[in-house]
Amino acid sequence: MNSGKIVLGILAGALAGTVLGVLFAPEKGSDIRKKIYKKREDEGAMLKEKFNEFLESISGKFDKTKDDVSAFAEQAKTKLEGVGKEIKSIKG
Repeated sequence: MNSGKIVLGILAGALAGTVLGVLFAPEKGSDIRKKIYKKREDEGAMLKEKFNEFLESISGKFDKTKDDVSAFAEQAKTKLEGVGKEIKSIKG
Protein backbone atom coordinates (compact mmCIF):
# COMPACT_ATOMS: atom_id res chain seq x y z
CA MET A 1 0.00 0.00 0.00
CA ASN A 2 1.30 3.43 -0.75
CA SER A 3 1.12 6.21 1.80
CA GLY A 4 -1.43 8.18 -0.27
CA LYS A 5 -3.98 5.40 0.05
CA ILE A 6 -3.36 5.12 3.78
CA VAL A 7 -3.86 8.86 4.31
CA LEU A 8 -6.99 8.80 2.16
CA GLY A 9 -8.34 5.85 4.20
CA ILE A 10 -7.66 7.67 7.47
CA LEU A 11 -9.38 10.83 6.24
CA ALA A 12 -12.38 8.86 4.96
CA GLY A 13 -12.66 7.06 8.30
CA ALA A 14 -12.46 10.34 10.23
CA LEU A 15 -15.12 11.89 8.01
CA ALA A 16 -17.40 8.87 8.38
CA GLY A 17 -16.93 8.93 12.15
CA THR A 18 -17.77 12.62 12.30
CA VAL A 19 -20.90 12.20 10.20
CA LEU A 20 -22.10 9.24 12.27
CA GLY A 21 -21.33 11.09 15.48
CA VAL A 22 -23.43 14.07 14.41
CA LEU A 23 -26.29 11.90 13.15
CA PHE A 24 -26.53 9.86 16.33
CA ALA A 25 -25.67 12.59 18.85
CA PRO A 26 -28.03 12.45 21.85
CA GLU A 27 -28.10 16.23 22.26
CA LYS A 28 -28.79 19.31 20.18
CA GLY A 29 -25.89 20.71 18.20
CA SER A 30 -25.87 23.95 20.20
CA ASP A 31 -25.51 21.99 23.45
CA ILE A 32 -22.67 19.94 22.02
CA ARG A 33 -20.91 23.09 20.78
CA LYS A 34 -21.22 24.63 24.27
CA LYS A 35 -19.70 21.52 25.83
CA ILE A 36 -16.87 21.51 23.30
CA TYR A 37 -16.21 25.20 23.96
CA LYS A 38 -16.23 24.65 27.74
CA LYS A 39 -13.91 21.65 27.41
CA ARG A 40 -11.57 23.68 25.22
CA GLU A 41 -11.48 26.47 27.82
CA ASP A 42 -10.77 23.99 30.61
CA GLU A 43 -8.04 22.24 28.66
CA GLY A 44 -6.53 25.60 27.64
CA ALA A 45 -6.42 26.74 31.26
CA MET A 46 -4.82 23.46 32.33
CA LEU A 47 -2.27 23.68 29.51
CA LYS A 48 -1.43 27.27 30.46
CA GLU A 49 -0.99 26.24 34.11
CA LYS A 50 1.31 23.34 33.16
CA PHE A 51 3.32 25.62 30.87
CA ASN A 52 3.74 28.18 33.67
CA GLU A 53 4.89 25.42 36.05
CA PHE A 54 7.38 24.28 33.41
CA LEU A 55 8.69 27.83 32.99
CA GLU A 56 9.06 28.25 36.75
CA SER A 57 10.93 24.96 36.97
CA ILE A 58 13.28 25.91 34.13
CA SER A 59 13.77 29.36 35.62
CA GLY A 60 14.66 27.86 39.00
CA LYS A 61 17.13 25.46 37.42
CA PHE A 62 18.64 28.29 35.38
CA ASP A 63 19.07 30.46 38.49
CA LYS A 64 20.69 27.59 40.40
CA THR A 65 23.06 26.86 37.52
CA LYS A 66 23.90 30.55 37.24
CA ASP A 67 24.69 30.69 40.97
CA ASP A 68 26.80 27.52 40.73
CA VAL A 69 28.77 28.91 37.79
CA SER A 70 29.31 32.22 39.60
CA ALA A 71 30.56 30.41 42.70
CA PHE A 72 32.86 28.23 40.57
CA ALA A 73 34.22 31.29 38.75
CA GLU A 74 34.87 33.05 42.06
CA GLN A 75 36.74 30.02 43.41
CA ALA A 76 38.78 29.79 40.22
CA LYS A 77 39.62 33.50 40.43
CA THR A 78 40.72 33.15 44.05
CA LYS A 79 42.92 30.15 43.21
CA LEU A 80 44.46 31.95 40.23
CA GLU A 81 45.22 34.98 42.38
CA GLY A 82 46.90 32.67 44.90
CA VAL A 83 48.95 31.02 42.16
CA GLY A 84 49.91 34.45 40.82
CA LYS A 85 51.13 35.52 44.26
CA GLU A 86 53.15 32.32 44.62
CA ILE A 87 54.77 32.88 41.23
CA LYS A 88 55.67 36.47 42.16
CA SER A 89 57.16 35.33 45.45
CA ILE A 90 59.25 32.68 43.71
CA LYS A 91 60.53 35.19 41.12
CA GLY A 92 61.16 37.95 43.52
